[in-house]
Amino acid sequence: MALRTFSLLACVALFTAAHGAAPEIFAPGVISGPANDASPTFTPDGKTVYFFRSNGADYDLMVSRFNGKRWSEPQIAPFSGQWRDLEPALSPDGSFMVFASGRPTDRSDKALDGVWGGSNHPGRGGNLWRVDRKSSGWSAPVRLSEEINFSNAVFSPAVASDGSVYFMAATGAGGKFQIYCSAFQKGVYQMAQPLPFSTGRYLDVDPAVAPDQSFIVFSSNRPPESPKLGLFIAFRKDGHWGEPVDLGSEVNGMGGITEAKLGADGHTLYFSSSYVVPPDYPKSESSAREGLRDMQYWNNGLSNIWSIDLAPWLTGARK
Repeated sequence: MALRTFSLLACVALFTAAHGAAPEIFAPGVISGPANDASPTFTPDGKTVYFFRSNGADYDLMVSRFNGKRWSEPQIAPFSGQWRDLEPALSPDGSFMVFASGRPTDRSDKALDGVWGGSNHPGRGGNLWRVDRKSSGWSAPVRLSEEINFSNAVFSPAVASDGSVYFMAATGAGGKFQIYCSAFQKGVYQMAQPLPFSTGRYLDVDPAVAPDQSFIVFSSNRPPESPKLGLFIAFRKDGHWGEPVDLGSEVNGMGGITEAKLGADGHTLYFSSSYVVPPDYPKSESSAREGLRDMQYWNNGLSNIWSIDLAPWLTGARK
């Protein structure tokens, strides 16, 4: 009965959210640029963002800072640039970061191979690594324990306030990704367990968890989004997860959506999509120039970062 009530609350949230604002492009031409950009994670003051940029072969973690008016030109993060690094996730207090990487897990100079989706992916495997904030910058990356890195296809971390780490691993039927959580207790990561709704039947990826673990947003091809990936939200009450609910056409109508992340305020959701903003025809001379500029900078069918306020969903669920 509790699970059913919780699901009904989520449905109320969806009804409320239908009247919210449409997704907005994030920092077009700077953060959302001419490459694939995804997975933004922010310092607690919201003034520094880390994300990853790729062209499908080359992957780097990037950093940009906000001066009150605009975001700075992104630079490669000091602990990235040598290996295939992606999907950074800052702890809510900003004291450390976890990210996925294909860097070697031994003393070799060979990138980690991966297996998922029933296929081998040479040099494209992933484990989770951690860097700690120091007075002089960041520590050297340290690989997390086997309780989390139990395979060569572990990606997309999210960090809760108590240090628990959520992530995806390719353990489902046919190598589908499932969402896991490794609780952090007495300074030790516990053996990761799949979330109860992520059974391996569907492809579940890219979790974004609230700092207090009261809700989680992730991408999935479960109905009604199949076969494409859409965003779902699930709420946690009294230690139990409710059933995931589709975020609806206001968001998922943009097509395949991945790499969900929460902003520093705890309710702004960032995600990546290759959605192209269409022009209004007939175009004026000025709109034609603007359209050309935008397609050269970001509106080009590659992955860009978008945001939407989750407050209507969250308000509805907490009534």
